[in-house]
Amino acid sequence: MSSAARQRREAVRRRAAEMFAQGEPTTQVAARLRVSEKSVRQWRRAWKAGGDEALASTGAGGSTCKLTDEQLHWLAEVLDAGPAARGWADQRWTLARVAEVIRQLFGVDYTLRGVSYLLHRIGYTVQVPARRAVERDPEQIAGWRRRRWPAVKD
Repeated sequence: MSSAARQRREAVRRRAAEMFAQGEPTTQVAARLRVSEKSVRQWRRAWKAGGDEALASTGAGGSTCKLTDEQLHWLAEVLDAGPAARGWADQRWTLARVAEVIRQLFGVDYTLRGVSYLLHRIGYTVQVPARRAVERDPEQIAGWRRRRWPAVKD
């Protein structure tokens, strides 16, 4: 969630705190703020226990990044150089390969899902190759289609 969205949600919770202080019932608070009654009940409990500050935003969720900004920049440069620069024959980055590069360069382990989040965070998206693989052999493909495909198809 963006910082602006967190601020908007916090503003709604602060408005709810004002309504709590005025003694408004949960159903009315929920209706006026267009939120669920369950949320209002949770906010009211937090507000009673800790006041307005208990409704303050705690910042972005999730774990913190294991890499520094400088390391992220370096990783982007390595990825832009392509897999061949790191010793892979084909021109395709996989999550497993990126995780291995991160482990080699920075000594940090990431799960494949963590690598996916990290790549999205630094602006990379899933891509489909624009052209066929260099290793592709049209003669072998044609032979397979003539000899093997009829048996597989049936």
